Amino acid sequence: MHSLWTIRLLALGFLAGFAATLTFHQAVWYLLNLAAVLPPGRPAWPLTPVPPLDVPHIISMAFWGGLWGAVLALFLARIQGAAYWIAWIVVGAVAPSLVAMYIVPLIKGLPIGAFWPRAGIAAMVNGAWGFGTGLFIWGLGGTRA
Repeated sequence: MHSLWTIRLLALGFLAGFAATLTFHQAVWYLLNLAAVLPPGRPAWPLTPVPPLDVPHIISMAFWGGLWGAVLALFLARIQGAAYWIAWIVVGAVAPSLVAMYIVPLIKGLPIGAFWPRAGIAAMVNGAWGFGTGLFIWGLGGTRA
């Protein structure tokens, strides 16, 4: 029974993280574009192909959002009450942002950019993603928050 719950939670986490990327994450990205915080060449919901599979960038981001959602769901779905929402926002704002800022560039052989303002933008966008992922998991019955 425990393994079935884990598999269900992984699936819900993936679906929630995928959907939260398409909605919450990209909606905040869009608003930051409208506010001229981001350059016009970095639009929300980008369709440019990403190697090696040449899938649209938004689908690639949503896939990674789904993986983050699956992993974090295992740790955060048991938290209850206001702490559940705070955990999703804070962990969502911090963990994916730090990985995107420090690990991904190393993997791609790129230099690590300046911390600020990237950290603030990443925290806003990924914090929104975290909230959305938690909301979708909660809405799909994956927690008792």
